[in-house]
Amino acid sequence: MKRILFLGGAPTQLPPIKYALEQGHYVITCDYLPDNPGHKLAHESYDVSTTDKEAVLALADSLNIDGIVAYASDPAAPTAAFVAEKLRIPGNPYESVKILARKDLFRKFLAEHDFNVPRSRSFYDIGEAKRWLSEIGVPAFIKPVDSSGSKGVTHLQNEEDFESAFEYALSFSREKMVVVEERILKSGYQVAGDGFIVDGELVFRCWADEHFDKLCNGLVPIGQTFPTSHPDRLQDIAHKESQRLLSLLGMRMGALNFDFVFSEDGRFYFLELGPRNGGCLIPEVIRYSTQVDLIKYTVDSALGLDCKSLLSKPTNGYWSSYMVHALEDGVFKELWLSDRAKEYIAEQDIQVKSGDRVRKFSGSHDTLGTMILNYPSLEVMLEMVDNMENDIRVITE
Repeated sequence: MKRILFLGGAPTQLPPIKYALEQGHYVITCDYLPDNPGHKLAHESYDVSTTDKEAVLALADSLNIDGIVAYASDPAAPTAAFVAEKLRIPGNPYESVKILARKDLFRKFLAEHDFNVPRSRSFYDIGEAKRWLSEIGVPAFIKPVDSSGSKGVTHLQNEEDFESAFEYALSFSREKMVVVEERILKSGYQVAGDGFIVDGELVFRCWADEHFDKLCNGLVPIGQTFPTSHPDRLQDIAHKESQRLLSLLGMRMGALNFDFVFSEDGRFYFLELGPRNGGCLIPEVIRYSTQVDLIKYTVDSALGLDCKSLLSKPTNGYWSSYMVHALEDGVFKELWLSDRAKEYIAEQDIQVKSGDRVRKFSGSHDTLGTMILNYPSLEVMLEMVDNMENDIRVITE
């Protein structure tokens, strides 16, 4: 029986825990929220923060684990790499994972190795940050160096709002450091999706167009549509640059979560390359659309099991995830669905009930439920997801 430690037991982290249990592995979970549902499924659970790498190392060492997984968690990914490196169990180099997980280190690494990169600097001091902003101008992005789920991010339009945007970003940063970055004028949709490395090679990738809700928060993803609408020529550039980055970092194994854009002049820009599975049900939608189970491969890889059967497969059909959310603060009354939405929903999980207080969507922490939908065509899918308030709407009072 293999012993595997999962960093986190939140609802979004249940799929790999359930898979590990189905395979007969001994499951251990830890995080600082003892009521998370994953802990109830585990054989053992511990109240240890997933960002406290020394505490997690001590726990993992005492438990004699065979593998460690940080599923869909940017903050926990460096901890998993640190523990794996110290205990000599399967994992990626800690320093490389830390570079990928921290926006300041990532931008610096990209620039040093001749990748396209926006003008970007990171600051502890608001005065220095303001001087840099006056150099790059607005619009600009202000964001924490180390948050996930788009928490703390502002698309700054006016310099007068800079101080509040800086403080907002600071409130979500463990490092207490803020990125000030120019906006890239992109062509088409921002691209999201997941990939997987086996023996240092990016053997699988499945990319999607990323969508945002213009009515409440244009920075937090509300869904991804598969396949991406970008042509193969541009996807091949993205694959080549991704492999170059992974090779430079010495990444060997496991899941990746992509966010990138193509500029109006056709250049490829990484926004993020997370050393972990994506949130927003990305692995689940990939499983529907390609029949490839990245959840399985994530657990198997962490335990050193053979993953050489994994190969890229084309998307079959038109699929999306969707994060159910409110457009205003209030009390949840009901979820309204159009007739076509009811027809297209393949899977749904609504986490609120009538009478619950809800907040206007400002980050992944405000998600009220999730859906996976299957559409008849690319055109219908893109039109619907870009205007989802016409088909799926949270009614508040």
